[in-house]
Parts: sequence; structure tokens; C-alpha cells
Amino acid sequence: MALNIAVCVKPVPDSKFYDKINIDPVTKTWNRSGIPMVVGDLDKHALEAAMTLRDKFQGKVTVFTMAPDYVRDNLVETLGMGADAAYLISDRAFAGADTLATSYTLAAAITKTGPYDIIITGNESDDGSTGQVSAQLGEWLGMPHVMNIISLGYHDGVVELSALTENGTVDYEVVIPAVLGVTRKVNKPRLTSVTGMLKGRTKPLTIFRVSDLPVDLKYIGLHGS
Repeated sequence: MALNIAVCVKPVPDSKFYDKINIDPVTKTWNRSGIPMVVGDLDKHALEAAMTLRDKFQGKVTVFTMAPDYVRDNLVETLGMGADAAYLISDRAFAGADTLATSYTLAAAITKTGPYDIIITGNESDDGSTGQVSAQLGEWLGMPHVMNIISLGYHDGVVELSALTENGTVDYEVVIPAVLGVTRKVNKPRLTSVTGMLKGRTKPLTIFRVSDLPVDLKYIGLHGS
């Protein structure tokens, strides 16, 4: 069975420029203008997990992010790594979102373009590190969800995985569709080649504005946070 897999990524400020980040005195949100953005480290592990499943079982890997237009090159990088298509959710109406508003918006884009068999995220982002979006996505989408994943396999409609707990690990069998949050222990992301990056620039990359998505304005951006 070919798998249709979505991967949610978050471009984050390059750690070399963390001293340049400040808080907007009016909105109380992070001001990252002028700071180079990079694909989060854990997101690369999520993407690798998706591509490994696709390479073994066939199918498609689609990347999603909610961010300003200037992160387009970060999405091209994910396409260069091997993803098949990407969606950039970008509109001033989405700005200032907390994790609840972010996960709601991502869920709307995933619903619009799906269905997907598996949605994979990093366990947390490299900047906020809240560890909330993956589980919130599962709730918005009405799917089972597991985080802290250190190993991941698939067989006949069932995801087989191990997840870290405070006292060790727990093994799960999860019927798809499902949302999965992975840790760095799950794999080693493949390197991106020059040829891959050139191919990445030819792959589909779609930008969604607020009018393109089935969202309730009460639940998005700063107002919905």
C-alpha cells in the first residue's frame, strides 16, 4: 500500500543569531526580522522518517509550514532533501499564533489537501520547544497521536513504534491515519546534494493565503491565540 505522508516543519532562527531576537513591545511576540532562518533539526528527522517509509512502501511526502513568505527557500531545501511537494501557509492574518492557533491552521491545510495516512512532526521546535503542536494536530484532525518516538516501522495499515517515557520505553501499534512526533533518536537525516537542491527547485511549492483555507477567523493568528 502506497503511503500519503504529510510532514510539518518549522523554519526557526539560525542559532548563531539568537542574540538578535527581541520581543515586540506592542504585540509581545517574537521579532525575528532580518535573522536567517533554517529548517529545524528535529524537523529533518521527521522528514527523514517520512521519506524512509515512502522509499520502502512507495507513495508521496508533502511538507507543510506556517510562516512568512521569506521562508520559501527553507521549503525548497526540504524538497531538495527528497520531499515531493510543499505548502507554505502565509498570511498576515496568521501572524502571532500560539501553538493552538498554529496547529488549527496546519490542520486546515492538511484537511484541504489530504487525506493523509500519516502526519509526522518533530517532537518540538528548536526555538519555542513547547512540544504541543503534534498532539494538538492529532486532536484537531481526530486522529490517534503519539510523541517521543525513537523507532518507527509500518506493516499492513499499522504503525509500529517505540516511544520514550519517564521510566523507559513503551511499544505501540497504531492504526493509521495517525499523527506522530519523533525524536532525534529515530534516524539520521540524509545529506542534501547539489543535484537534490536543483531538483527541489522544480518540485511543486504552493502558497496558501487565509482565503484559500477553510478556517474560522476566530481561531487563527494573534486573535485566536
